[in-house]
Amino acid sequence: MAGIYPSTEGNAVPGLDGTELGDLLDDLAGIHAGVDLLRDGLRLLALDRHTIDRTQLLAVTLAGSPDGTDILTAIGLLAARLLDADTNPALRALPFDRQKNTQRHAENLLHHLNDPDLHAHASNASGAIHTD
Repeated sequence: MAGIYPSTEGNAVPGLDGTELGDLLDDLAGIHAGVDLLRDGLRLLALDRHTIDRTQLLAVTLAGSPDGTDILTAIGLLAARLLDADTNPALRALPFDRQKNTQRHAENLLHHLNDPDLHAHASNASGAIHTD
């Protein structure tokens, strides 16, 4: 999208400093080692130079798979797992009604992950790149 990243000389990949993505990645630092690994991977993807084919594949892999085999779905499934007392023993210390309320919200999250509109934009963008 034009105008959301600072200008760079020549054909350089723009940095992340002062961008919404860069600020968000900075805000997520130190929460958990796993989150830090995700941050590092996202930063690498954002700053690496990609081919057209790889850009198309990354769009689908990150958020655009029509059948939900993408990173967006994986993160949602992980969140739902963490919010279920059956798969996260830490939540078993909560009163039963709070466990169930938390689980209900996790189930809603999973329901919304199945909404095709959630993945359609990245999928459509990937399709727009493909010219064969």
